Amino acid sequence: MFIGEYHHTLDEKGRMSVPVKFRASLAEGAVVTRGLDRSLFLYPKSEWQTLAEKLASLPFGQADTRAFARLMLAGAMEVEVDKSGRVLLPEYLRQYAALDKSVVVAGLYNRLEIWDEATWKEYSAKTESEGNAIAERLQNLGV
Repeated sequence: MFIGEYHHTLDEKGRMSVPVKFRASLAEGAVVTRGLDRSLFLYPKSEWQTLAEKLASLPFGQADTRAFARLMLAGAMEVEVDKSGRVLLPEYLRQYAALDKSVVVAGLYNRLEIWDEATWKEYSAKTESEGNAIAERLQNLGV
């Protein structure tokens, strides 16, 4: 299970240190892909397999499902955690998420999200200011 918020830096090659407590979960490999809200999603391979199967089974006759599947599947890249606990984030994904030097790794149960630190701060501030309204809307989902 991934939870928490961690601040890291990208090195000159685009490598990011994975929080120590998550490395074992990613030891069998991982997949990084375009996320939502200009973030990247990093999944353990087993979680990615489950998601990829669901995406592949969506009806491709609908434009929205094709677009979402393309966003997630075509943008995906397998990555490995190296001996130093780092993953190399591909250049095209770093550009997509506008990752600079400082990044935030956010644990979201079955995935990690990787954000540019400034973008994360802006997003978090907005979400926190709208927290009550969001909670009311989610009430219908049983949250």
